[in-house]
Amino acid sequence: MAAAATVTFEVPDYDLAATLTSGQAFRWREVDGHENTWENVLTGRWVRLQSNSQTITARVARPIGNWQWLRDYLQLDLDLQTIYDGFPADDPHLAAARGTCHGLRLLKQDPWETLAGFICSSNKQIVQIEQIIGEVCDRFGEPVRDNWKSFPTADRIATCTEAELRACRMGYRAKYLLGSAQMITRGELNLESLRAMPYDEACTEIQRLPGIGPKVADCILLFAYGFPEAFPVDTWIIKALHQLYFPRRAPKPKRLQAFIKKHFAPHHGYAQQYLFHHVRTQGGLLEETSEE
Repeated sequence: MAAAATVTFEVPDYDLAATLTSGQAFRWREVDGHENTWENVLTGRWVRLQSNSQTITARVARPIGNWQWLRDYLQLDLDLQTIYDGFPADDPHLAAARGTCHGLRLLKQDPWETLAGFICSSNKQIVQIEQIIGEVCDRFGEPVRDNWKSFPTADRIATCTEAELRACRMGYRAKYLLGSAQMITRGELNLESLRAMPYDEACTEIQRLPGIGPKVADCILLFAYGFPEAFPVDTWIIKALHQLYFPRRAPKPKRLQAFIKKHFAPHHGYAQQYLFHHVRTQGGLLEETSEE
C-alpha cells in the first residue's frame, strides 16, 4: 500500500460510536460539529476516525504505508457473526443486547495504557475516569499534535511521586499506579509475556501488580489481550445478572461464577460487554460506576 495520510475501510457491520463509548477506552473525543467523528492518540500517533453505515475513514498527521496497527486496534477483520452465533440461543437478554448494540466490537488496546486506565477506574464513573486519564496525559505525556499528548510510558510514571499522581485526581489509586509502573519498569512483570499464557495463568500473573484484583485483571485481559474467557465482574454486573437471570433468589458467588463460565461460553467477554452497554444505554439497571 502506498503511503497516505488517510485510508477508508469497508466495514458495514461496525458501530464505531458504541465501540468507543462502551467503557473499554477512555481517551476518545468526539469532534464538535462533525457527526460520528472521533480523535485519539494511539501508540504515539494522532488519529481521527469518521464512520458511516458502511465505512470507517481514518486520518493521521503524516502519510504511512501500513495500517495494520489500526485494523488490529479496531478489530476490523473480526467476523462479528461468529460471535453472535456463539451466544446462547435461548437467552432473551443477550438477544435484546445484540439488537441494541449491534456492531459493537471489543478493541485490542495497548496493555500498559489499558492497565493504567483500569487501575484508575475503581469506584469511578466513566466521565471521571476520562478526566483522570486526561490529567495524567496532560501532565506526563509527550506532545503529539495540537492539544494532544501521548499516554505516558510506565517508565515515565515510575519517576513520579505519589503526590504528583494524586494531583491528577486519582486519590488512593495513585499508589497502585505508581507501584505497578515501578514493578514493570524493574522487569518484575513482563506485559508482553501474558499473550502466550493460558487465561488462568495470565490472570494470576497480572494480579501480582498492586491495585489489580480479579475484575481489573479481566478488564485488562479482555480489552488489551483479547482473552475471550475474561468476564469482568463488579457490583453492577452482579446486580444485573441477579435481576436478569436470578430474579427470585440471588445465587451464592460460586454458583454465579459457575453460571457465567458455562452460560456465556465461548465468548464471555463479548457477552459481558453487550450486556453492560445495553443496560447502561437502555435505561439501565445500575449507575455506570466501576467498582471492585
